[in-house]
Amino acid sequence: MTSSTPEAFAVIAHAWFDGEHLHCRPVTMTVRGGRIETIAGGDQSELLTLPSHRGAFLMPGMVDAHVHLALNGALTDRAERSDSLKADVSVIRDDAIARAHRALSSGVTVMRDAGDRHGINHAVRAAAEHDGSLPKVISAGMGLRSQGGYGAFIAAELVDVASLDATMSRISAQCDTLKLVISGLINFAAGGVLEPPQFDIPTARSIVDAAHHAGLKVMTHCSGEDALRVAVAAGVDSIEHGYFMTPAVLREMADRCTTWVPTFCPVHFQWSQPQHAPWSDETVAHLRRILDQHGEMLALAIEYGVPLLTGTDAGSMGVVHGPAIVDEIERFIEAGASLTLALSCATSKARRFLGLPDPLLTVGARFDACLLANSPFDQLAALRSPQQVWRGLE
Repeated sequence: MTSSTPEAFAVIAHAWFDGEHLHCRPVTMTVRGGRIETIAGGDQSELLTLPSHRGAFLMPGMVDAHVHLALNGALTDRAERSDSLKADVSVIRDDAIARAHRALSSGVTVMRDAGDRHGINHAVRAAAEHDGSLPKVISAGMGLRSQGGYGAFIAAELVDVASLDATMSRISAQCDTLKLVISGLINFAAGGVLEPPQFDIPTARSIVDAAHHAGLKVMTHCSGEDALRVAVAAGVDSIEHGYFMTPAVLREMADRCTTWVPTFCPVHFQWSQPQHAPWSDETVAHLRRILDQHGEMLALAIEYGVPLLTGTDAGSMGVVHGPAIVDEIERFIEAGASLTLALSCATSKARRFLGLPDPLLTVGARFDACLLANSPFDQLAALRSPQQVWRGLE
């Protein structure tokens, strides 16, 4: 609830989504002190003495489960992207806060930041604690990688495996989750992940066990079959990206209830606008093949019952904080997900995974919601222009 919102008000919509189920009927919700006080069927405006907001569709605020607030996804020139990270940290922080403001206006009320070396994610998290005009931030701070391994911007080197308990105690005092880097980047020109996993199964399992003992869930940067097998066997909580997924790995993920955050957006941008790389025709063909295989695996994940979340990797080239969440929902739907499932992955399922209260719009819940001018079940683009967004403060 923003500072300009009255202490008590009503919202009237023609239809609504509670986070799990679509309700194709009018609803009147009253909100008092930032919490839902009543939910009544129909348009109750004649009975109300409260100020009210009207729209076609009401739904929970959306969750982007994988972002990098320190990076500007709107920058598509490689030199400009590099220069932006050479700015003073205070400038990067202020820019990140501005991006977070814009993301909230796009309907994203929660973000899980997957790491940066400047501590920008922690800074925005602190700013958002009492500012309802910013999304809530779940911050991974700085993650862990192997010595000399990929990920210097998002993770520190794990120097001493023998001191994991002390390492996790330090991380848990600052971070909401642990980011573990197990693979390198996709080599788009070659069409695959060329580097071996950064950790073997026993080492990765020791890291995950220590994190869990410290009360931290583990999100892992991971693509390529070998690295995926390490991640699942180690017991990570979520696999981020997960390109070159296989049916066998998906079955094990389903058995272990390992969550997958597929992050279609950055690869889709590279394929759809290859001139920014620039990529050859052969590389563009690789990108299309990678996306097609990723979509096929998402369809299998749905069939197998693998837990899924929508995360965009916002901050990557061409992936803009806020609008990208709708792009990711579109990719889910293209792969065969229903809109109901995709919206659940972007709302209630994400809140439950992140351990946040009030995953559904229900009586007593914090009012964290978006009001739309049209139903996304009629016109998906309605998600791109919320009439009003309320972020529930804890």
